[in-house]
Amino acid sequence: MTVAPLPPGLATLADERGRPHDIVDDVLERLAARAGDVAFISLVDRASLHARADELELLRRRGVELPLYGVPFAVKDNIDVAGLPTTAGCPAFTRYPDRDAHCVRRLLDAGAIVVGKTNLDQFATGLTGTRSPFGVPESVFGQDLISGGSSSGSAVAVASGTVAFALGTDTAGSGRVPAAMNGVVGLKPTRGLVGTTGMLPACRSLDCVSVFTRDVVGAAALLPVLAGPDPDDPWSRTPHVSEWYDGALRLALADGLDFAGDAAMAAAFAAVAARAADHAIETVRVPVEPLVEVGDLLYAGPWVAERLAGLEPFVDAHPDDVLPVIRAVLERGRDFTGVDAFRARHRLQELRAGCSRIWERSDVLLLPTLPTTFTRAQIAEEPIARNLVLGRYTQSANLLDLAAIAVPAGTTADGRPIGVTLLGPAFSEARLLPAALALFPPEEIA
Repeated sequence: MTVAPLPPGLATLADERGRPHDIVDDVLERLAARAGDVAFISLVDRASLHARADELELLRRRGVELPLYGVPFAVKDNIDVAGLPTTAGCPAFTRYPDRDAHCVRRLLDAGAIVVGKTNLDQFATGLTGTRSPFGVPESVFGQDLISGGSSSGSAVAVASGTVAFALGTDTAGSGRVPAAMNGVVGLKPTRGLVGTTGMLPACRSLDCVSVFTRDVVGAAALLPVLAGPDPDDPWSRTPHVSEWYDGALRLALADGLDFAGDAAMAAAFAAVAARAADHAIETVRVPVEPLVEVGDLLYAGPWVAERLAGLEPFVDAHPDDVLPVIRAVLERGRDFTGVDAFRARHRLQELRAGCSRIWERSDVLLLPTLPTTFTRAQIAEEPIARNLVLGRYTQSANLLDLAAIAVPAGTTADGRPIGVTLLGPAFSEARLLPAALALFPPEEIA
C-alpha cells in the first residue's frame, strides 16, 4: 500500500538515527531509567540487541535497503516474537514461538530493532490497562490515571520515549484508548490490511494489528511497511485504491455525544471540534446513536461468544489462571445461541447500511476517543461498567469495517489528556493520515 506524498517521516520515529549500536545503548539507558516500570513483560537481552545492531550494519554495508534502519520498537505480548515468550497477559498460557508474527517480520526485514514485549489486558480483553497479573501501568500523565487497554504497555513505551513505536492490537478500541490516555497517535488500519498471522486474537473476525507512534507522520511512514498480503492469514485483504486527501475536506461531526458527566471533557472536545471545523471546507452533522448501538453489540451481543471460541479449551482447563474479570466476560459467551448470533448479524447489517451514508456527505468523521478518563482506583470500583464507558465511541469501528486514527488534542484544565479520533470507510488510510495532520496541526495542540 502506498501513502505518498506525505514526507517519509522516518526521522520522527527515533531521535537516535545514528549507528544501531548507539541506538541500542540509548534504549538500554532509557529502560534502566524506568526500572520498575511495568510497561514491559519481557525484554531482549543486551547481547542480543547488540548482535542485531551488528547484523544491521553488515546489511547496510552490503547495500540492502532498510527504511527502518536501527529504529527501536516494542510488541504487544499477544503478538509473537521469536526468542521471547508470548504470554497474552496470562503466565499459565505462556508459549515460546519459533517464528515471528507476520507484522513483526516485515518490520525486522525493514531494519527495525525489537526491544521487548509489552503489558496488556489479559487476552487483549478490556480497555482499561488494569487487567494484568504483570502489574498495572499508569498513564504518563500521572494522577493515578489508567494507561488504557488492552495495549497498555505499548502506548506507555512510546509515550515515555523508551521506543520509537510499538505494535498493539485493536478489537474494540485497544489501539486507540491507550493512545488517548498517553498523548500519542494510535493508527487502527482497516481489518485485514496488516496480516495477523502470529497474533493471538480476541475476536478473530474483527481484530487488527495497530501501531502507536509519536506523531502522525511516523504512522504514515510505518503503514507501507506493515501493510501487505499475508498468505497464512485467511482474513488478509487486498487494499482498494483510496484517493489522497487534496485539501478539500468534508468533516462529519456527531450530535448526541455523551461525556459521562465530564463537563471539562465535553467543553474541551467542543473547542477541539470547532478548531477542526475551521480547517474543513464543509461540516455535516450526523447522529451518534447508530454508532453507539453498533458498539454495544460487541460486548452485549454474541461477539462475546467469539472471544470464548478462541480460548474455551484453555479457560476450561485453567479456570483459576484466568483473571476473574476476564473469566466473567468470556463466560458470558456461553449465554448466546445461534439464533442470537443471526439476529445480531441482521441488525448489524441494517446499521451498517445506515452508517455507510455518512461517507456520501463527508470524508472523515470526528469523534472523541474517550468520553471521560478514569483513575486506576475508579476502575477497581466498577471494572466492567467503566470499561464500557471507555469504549463508547471506539467499539463500533471494526464492526462497521472502518479505518481510524486516534490523535492527541491537548489537555483539560486539570491536566487530563484529550484524545480525538478520525474515522473513514475501509481502506481510507490515505485520506485519514493527511486529514489528521491538516485538522490537528501540532502547533495548535496545547
